[in-house]
Amino acid sequence: MIEEPAPSTVPRLLARAAERHGDHPAVVDGAVEVGYRRLAELVGRAARACTAVGVRPGDRVAVWAPNRLEFILALLGAQCAGASVVPMNTRYRGHEAAVVLRRSRTSVLVLANGFLGVDYVEMLRTAAAEEAVPEETGPVPGLPALRTVVDITAERSCDPVLSWDAFTARADEVPEEEGARIAAAVGPDDICDIMFTSGTTGVPKGVMSAHRQTIGAALVWADGAALSPADRYAIVNPFFHGFGYKAGVIAALTAGTTVYPVATFDAGRLLELIRSARISVLPGAPTVFVSLLDHPRLTELRPSTLRFATAGAATVPESLFRRMREELGFETVAQAYGLTECTVATRSRPGEDPAHVEQTTGPAVPGIEIRVVDADGEEVATGQDGEVLLRGDNVMLGYFEDEAATRAAIDADGWLRTGDVGRLDEHGCLKITDRLKDMIIVGGFNVYPAEVENVLASHPLVAESAVVGMPDARLGSVPCAYVVPRRGSEPSARDVIAHCRERLANFKVPRRVIVVPELPRNAAGKILKTGLRERLG
Repeated sequence: MIEEPAPSTVPRLLARAAERHGDHPAVVDGAVEVGYRRLAELVGRAARACTAVGVRPGDRVAVWAPNRLEFILALLGAQCAGASVVPMNTRYRGHEAAVVLRRSRTSVLVLANGFLGVDYVEMLRTAAAEEAVPEETGPVPGLPALRTVVDITAERSCDPVLSWDAFTARADEVPEEEGARIAAAVGPDDICDIMFTSGTTGVPKGVMSAHRQTIGAALVWADGAALSPADRYAIVNPFFHGFGYKAGVIAALTAGTTVYPVATFDAGRLLELIRSARISVLPGAPTVFVSLLDHPRLTELRPSTLRFATAGAATVPESLFRRMREELGFETVAQAYGLTECTVATRSRPGEDPAHVEQTTGPAVPGIEIRVVDADGEEVATGQDGEVLLRGDNVMLGYFEDEAATRAAIDADGWLRTGDVGRLDEHGCLKITDRLKDMIIVGGFNVYPAEVENVLASHPLVAESAVVGMPDARLGSVPCAYVVPRRGSEPSARDVIAHCRERLANFKVPRRVIVVPELPRNAAGKILKTGLRERLG
């Protein structure tokens, strides 16, 4: 029997999953369990609600919330309404969120006010007001494109913010036939999502992916993990990240797998969930597994059902994979490599020798080509380091309304410059050895020094700064800022850090500030960050 090809749009993928898997659990969020057929119904209501509040195909809908059922409904609902989804980091501060919403011209924002004790609405309003004009109307002055704000945590609407129930009730204004027509009109090449990344300039750039690309990346990951309806998938990776969204929610949809959203990471509670729900699939950043292994209740709550894990998003100590198999009981531990601009580029091969898995991220996935080149763009020999270039199906369409940045990232032949340094072995497997960019990976989250340095530059007592990564036992690395004071001033480390906390997500805030009279530079005036890193040991 020939397997029917997977649908190439999210609406069709969801419809197929509902037809195939019926009442099989799709999402279990605490005490709430939703089957696949019911999931499709709830998504349909969210989609029609989007249409009712003015969303039209091609518009943008942002979701600023932790991993929970409503995030999935808002995400899929917006896509079934023909909109592109803009997932937003829950650690964003008001200024970061305002920049993304303004650059994307988002028309609807779905958020979880009060998450981690943060008033998202007030924080956003305060930041956006800096660019508001007197006659401006709308729920958030300073964001003229934003017409509707929905709070999934609110019990009732508080003008101008709608509660989730009030928002979904608007679905009744749009006939089901109209909702079905809009969903059916979504095409494989329509933009499915725009995921913002700051990059080396510190200015957010929106990475665009088509429906066929988002589903293609999910299928590749689901195939590598051998996902099936029998799996229970605890998604710790944030839904606002490609790892939790495409390799998580969408991958589960392709296979009929049951999703268990994990809103915040707590090693003890996660061990309890693994045991009580009999979790079988658990990817995550290395920090997740280190925390589980070091938890005092591991012996008491030792897992027995874990089947598959991918430890990605940072350099992985080889000993960690062995401990994951021996102490956490995983049958298979794999590696993978990707970035926002190409969600899944490599993955470990099924049945691979564990020793080889520990040393490489695997070969290119189907539909992706890899080149490793020197500074002149010439391919290097097997086993030699060079910049990793990618080309193929999963490489982004480009950056949203930023042709110059797109041309700088993707050459005329379609090769994406990743900025990562790696080498290919004799089996065609890739090992990432360094980064051309100065990016710091903090517990699985990317921190671009330029963005932090831009914030430091706005401090009234700071003349210039340089941000580098310093080792951290729990998170792998954290930002450290070297700061040069303005003439006649004496900024304190405490004040500088407080300034950053008001403007940056917590994982981007420097853990240490070192005040120096000047920064080391080469003959061309470029700051020598290597020397600054060496000072930290």
